[in-house]
Amino acid sequence: MAEESKKGADVATTDIYNVEAAEILANEAQHLPILEAAPIYEKLLSTFPTAAKYWKQYVEAYMNANNDEATKQIFSRCLLNCLHISLWLCYIHFIKKVNEKKGAEGLEETRKAFDFMLSYVGSDIASGPVWMDYITFLKSMLATTAQEESHRMTSVRKVYQKAIVTPTHHVEQLWKDYENFENSVSRALAKGLLSEYHPKFNSARAVYKERKKYMDEIDWNMLAVPPSGTCKEEQQCMAWKRLLAFEEGNPQRIDASSANRRVIFTFEQSLMYLYHYPDIWYDYATWHAKSGSVDSAVKVFQRALKALPDSELLKYAYAELEESQGAIQPAKKIYESLVANDASTMSLAHIQFIRFLRRTEGIEAARKYFLDAQKSPTCTYHLFVAYAMVAFCLDKDSKVAHSVFEAGLKRFMHEPRYILEYADFLCRLNDDRNVRALFERALSSLPPENSVEVWKRFSQFEQTYGDLASMLKVEQRKKEALSRMAEDGSSELESTLYDVVSRYSFMDLWPCSSKDLDHLARQEWLAKNINKKVDKSSLTNGANIVAAEKGSFGLITNSKVGPPSTKLVYPDISQMVIYDPRQAQGLEIPAVLSSTTTSSVALVGSGNTTAVEEILKVVSPALVAFIAHLPAIEGPSPDVDMVLSILLQSTAPTGQLGKPTTQQIPAGPAPSTSDLSGSSRTRLNPNGSSRLPREGHSGKRKDLDRKEDDESITVQSRPLPRDVFRLRQLRRSRGVSSSQTGSVVSGGSAFSGEQSVSAD
Repeated sequence: MAEESKKGADVATTDIYNVEAAEILANEAQHLPILEAAPIYEKLLSTFPTAAKYWKQYVEAYMNANNDEATKQIFSRCLLNCLHISLWLCYIHFIKKVNEKKGAEGLEETRKAFDFMLSYVGSDIASGPVWMDYITFLKSMLATTAQEESHRMTSVRKVYQKAIVTPTHHVEQLWKDYENFENSVSRALAKGLLSEYHPKFNSARAVYKERKKYMDEIDWNMLAVPPSGTCKEEQQCMAWKRLLAFEEGNPQRIDASSANRRVIFTFEQSLMYLYHYPDIWYDYATWHAKSGSVDSAVKVFQRALKALPDSELLKYAYAELEESQGAIQPAKKIYESLVANDASTMSLAHIQFIRFLRRTEGIEAARKYFLDAQKSPTCTYHLFVAYAMVAFCLDKDSKVAHSVFEAGLKRFMHEPRYILEYADFLCRLNDDRNVRALFERALSSLPPENSVEVWKRFSQFEQTYGDLASMLKVEQRKKEALSRMAEDGSSELESTLYDVVSRYSFMDLWPCSSKDLDHLARQEWLAKNINKKVDKSSLTNGANIVAAEKGSFGLITNSKVGPPSTKLVYPDISQMVIYDPRQAQGLEIPAVLSSTTTSSVALVGSGNTTAVEEILKVVSPALVAFIAHLPAIEGPSPDVDMVLSILLQSTAPTGQLGKPTTQQIPAGPAPSTSDLSGSSRTRLNPNGSSRLPREGHSGKRKDLDRKEDDESITVQSRPLPRDVFRLRQLRRSRGVSSSQTGSVVSGGSAFSGEQSVSAD
């Protein structure tokens, strides 16, 4: 046990949120005297302040030691932040124990403790035993006079009536007890009261059943740790959000005050487990603000920043709330704390503070702060850009904005992004002379590897504002400058039709078709690699074309994203093998992927390449196009229904369905496509022909199949490719699930077998 405790302490030192280490320490503390266990509990609870089970163990240790004063102190620290029914039951047992010998005074203190407890956790789905315990306690109180007895019965009735309208696990038992109670007091009175409360009880019971579905998804033993992105964490977060949405909808249709208390209780419970999730804190505060309780929203933000002191998002949201309510000074203090505490994001904090000052205190306050902030050694170019835009767009002062950009240029001439922002500003002023001067100054000082974007923007500017001579001149200069970075700069200097496309496109308008664009990109890439030994798969992968990037102020960026750099290393796919479940049993299964001029091909297995190519010749163009456009997937079994929907939406030619073609497959060692797919409907004969199984196929049946084909061949007013129709028939006849037929699709060549059926 000692070794286990030491191990837990060591792990907890390196990772304070290690759940396994925390459990080891908590288990060890249970076997230690309270004086030795207390430091362990304090350490655990400083890391997990909302862990009800650790608080319960801690307080029970003091209760067992009969240290009532320490017990009260611990309860005062944890009760309001841990709305867990087990911890509160421990509290009420302690109160009853302390007051059991105090007579009438003790009974009154216990009653107040019950009321206090139910005001916080009475709406918990597991609070049924608390209601029952309270009712039993009230019934046990002595009444010496008729007035006291009447008061006691009234108190019991009120508690019953609250309990039976609360959706808990014991709501039906409480209703039965309430019926017995009223009938034992007065049957005449009971009839009216029961008829009044029965619909409310039914509503509570129905809501309980719905609420239980959400509650069952929650792990109530989970500790509050910072989110790490694990699947379980995401599931728990979404489970809580679904429960919160359910409660905010007021499913029981109770009054607004009671509904709000229920939502608050659910938020507080969620924070026991999602204590480090800023979005939960934000949702909680926002809900309060929308409900009209701004003070409560402020308190939630204050608690959130205590839990997550490094969360900038929560600080900005908090400042926004204060500013929206006219509390300028509290908001200003938040911005000042942002500026003072985080040097890594100081520029952003400065920028937001300048905007805040401009909104709340005016132009001079913002200008004065900028002059101080720009002297900081950690200041970046973003601050100059932001303040210049404030001066230009809000203050309508282009001279100040221009001087700010010029001042920043002395410090940030090496920043391409700053150059582009300055150029955009000058373009807004229609100051083409200074724009050209700025580009020339920047390009004379920037190294080639940092000047790519600046050259592109310079070229775009001339395409928009310059004449043909200046346009061509800048284009040529750009080629000369950027060719120095290429391995073979000679090809970069040549003018191509691709450059014309770049110059004469606008936004999403192109001077050629997408097919021509693809062709030009491919040819340019081939020209650059004409003297290099290029793998066939690399050739196909190089066919990415052009992406249009929208530039500022109507300028267009035509970047040649498509032809990849020859420095990129592509994987060798020649050894890739098609997955088949039978491989796990040691069966050798040859496989083939289609090879066409539009898609890169991998030949798998040890089959003869010539025979494989001959087999592929019989595949229909529609099927080849479909296989070539199959999306990338993970795993061996894609969803067949999804594949069929992709095929139906494909623009691939479907051919003439009414004229089946007859094609021969020459003999060879190539495997039959039906073997690849696992289908027994089609076999390749030694002479290369394909045939259907004979059994059950009479002439009448063939006519019926042909008629069924004609009736089912269209889907959504489009011809349904015969391959898909046959595949769908195959699935229907065999009852194969999507996961079982997934290997047919992933194999690719299995479709060839289905095509053979249609060709027959």
